[in-house]
Amino acid sequence: MNLRHLVSRQAVTNASKISARLRSPYGHGFTTMAADPEPLSFHSPSQGGSKPLKNPKCPKPISSFNRYIHSAQAQVGDPKIDSEVSDEEEDGVINEFLSRFVWIIRQKLNEAYPDCDKETIDGMLMIIVQKVVSEMEKGGIEQMLSESQSTPLQDFSEDLWKTVWEVSNMVLEDMKKEVKKEKMKGFLQEEEVKEMCRFAGEVGIRGDMLRELRFKWAREKMEETEFYQSLERFREEDRKSQEEGEAAEGMQAETTGEEEKSKVVSLPKRRGKIRYNIYGLDLSDSKWVDVADKIHEAEEIIWPEEPKPVTGKCKLVTERIIQSNMTDDLSPLLAEWVELLQPSKIDWLNFLDRLRKQNTGLYFKVAELVLNEKSFETNIRDYSMLIDAHAKQNHLEDAERILKKMNENGIQPDILTATSLVHMYSKVGNLDGAKEAFESLRSQGFKPDTKVYNSMIMAYLNAGQPKLAESLMREMEARDIKPTKEIFMALLRSFSQSGDVGGAGRIANIMQFAGFQPTLESCTLLVEAYGKAGDPDRARSNFDYMMKVGHRPDDRCTASMLAAYEKKNLLDKALNLLMQLEKDGFEPGVATYSVLIDWLGKLQLVGEAEQLLGKIAEQGETPPLKVHVSLFEMYAKAGVEKKALQALGVLEAKKEQLGSGEFERIINGLIDGGFKQEAHRIHGLMEARGFVPSYSLNLALAASRLKRSGTRGPQ
Repeated sequence: MNLRHLVSRQAVTNASKISARLRSPYGHGFTTMAADPEPLSFHSPSQGGSKPLKNPKCPKPISSFNRYIHSAQAQVGDPKIDSEVSDEEEDGVINEFLSRFVWIIRQKLNEAYPDCDKETIDGMLMIIVQKVVSEMEKGGIEQMLSESQSTPLQDFSEDLWKTVWEVSNMVLEDMKKEVKKEKMKGFLQEEEVKEMCRFAGEVGIRGDMLRELRFKWAREKMEETEFYQSLERFREEDRKSQEEGEAAEGMQAETTGEEEKSKVVSLPKRRGKIRYNIYGLDLSDSKWVDVADKIHEAEEIIWPEEPKPVTGKCKLVTERIIQSNMTDDLSPLLAEWVELLQPSKIDWLNFLDRLRKQNTGLYFKVAELVLNEKSFETNIRDYSMLIDAHAKQNHLEDAERILKKMNENGIQPDILTATSLVHMYSKVGNLDGAKEAFESLRSQGFKPDTKVYNSMIMAYLNAGQPKLAESLMREMEARDIKPTKEIFMALLRSFSQSGDVGGAGRIANIMQFAGFQPTLESCTLLVEAYGKAGDPDRARSNFDYMMKVGHRPDDRCTASMLAAYEKKNLLDKALNLLMQLEKDGFEPGVATYSVLIDWLGKLQLVGEAEQLLGKIAEQGETPPLKVHVSLFEMYAKAGVEKKALQALGVLEAKKEQLGSGEFERIINGLIDGGFKQEAHRIHGLMEARGFVPSYSLNLALAASRLKRSGTRGPQ
């Protein structure tokens, strides 16, 4: 657009009239601009072109444009513009429109006339704005734009009107966006929008995505509100039109004086049920009532009720309960709390959650008391959660008490409860309880998962029944559940400790087929298994294979291999193995020295055994219990009474750590050394610990009683 052809001659003529009208209230006129229009280039809309009128002088100073804007604003407050909008609101809209309009038009004039001063630009602005205001007075901003788009104003050139129309539309769009932005701020704070944002935050939505969702929900809420407002507006307009029609009919009836029978306009009489079809769905069907009820129930689950606020005396009672001791009777305080708050399920859960965080021990006590409260609405899930909490804390008696109460109230344990019981009984070593809970799971049609199988397998292993544990593992494989490496190692360890080389070999092969490569631990367990079974050759074969696959034997593995040789008394092979390992940098540890001391003690090599005992002391280690048993047996059989009794005193001090095998070795050593009275005394300790003597030990004790001559032993 060429802004040097802005104002037509007719606009200059109108400027004279404006100056005459505005001279009185403000004391300034615009006659100078009307008399000397040469600084601007004018043309008539009918002219095809225009010739600039040159004048080296700029026009004289004109009045401030701000005073004109104030005057123009004062003329627009006509209440006839829109009956639904107050005068103050309309004035505010017009003020905003004119302010934005003048700001943009001023910039365009400054770009087109860079040589003109501010007063000249203000004069141009005055003429443009005065015409815009006069058009606005006729019918408002939007009406001016809609009408003038097709019929340009005669006072403006075509280019000038095009610019005015574009700027006016741009200003109006900006104002609408501002209004919409302000409305959006209000809808962003709507409770429904904030509730949806809270839920989105709880399910893990964060950052930009949550921000976008919040604006989307606010915009949808605004559109919904505007839709209903438009419906209300249409309803109001319809009501007014009906009232006007009725009033017109009444006036017509009065003037004509004709008595006509009143006609009642109504809908035709309905026959049958109303049918609503939306997108092909017959919503008049009664099944949609059930659907609505289910939706309502689902909303209650998704948007649960909030707990009641705990204030006043109820808050004091709550603090007293939390600060109570385990030995206190909490029933009166709970009854008072219930009377004050009248709690629902959500209130109880909120209170128990707070109690669990602050006082775990008291939580278990209160949770058990709450099970009897009517307002708590106890269900099977409450029992199972409490049983599971006790099971995780290894509270066996408490869990069984809750389970008994559950059965007394006619509630059968569900799958979750049975699963918790399997884990609990497995940890405490109660095989019968674990089997009962496991069978309960199967009877309910539940297919155990990996955790349940693992717990049951460990229960069998802890009870010394590795074959039953292996059968469960094979059941897992049949159901395409891959056992973990820990389960394989636990089975291999159990078979190894019992000396079952067949079971240990099977587990080792299954591990390899399952993709688990041999480790130092698994190879050591195989060596131990063959050693306890008395097969040193197979033990050595596994020992060599371990070294072949790249595992260097440690102290425990070497001790297991030496123990296998000890079974067959192959001392030369054991010594050769030790020398070979020492060449490779192996240094014997406590486990290796313990096996050697036991072996030398059985051979009655007291000096050599004591020398190895000194090596253990040099390493700063304490000799294990097995070494003390071996030393006692050696001293007793060798007739070294003083050291034998000293070693016996050490063993008696550690009697709680002794097993059945250690007791039998001690008693046999006492009998062989002639300490028959001490042998019977230690036998009494063994029976007091609950161990049953073997048949051979009973025979030896019976023979010692027959041969006892009253002597205590060799002097």
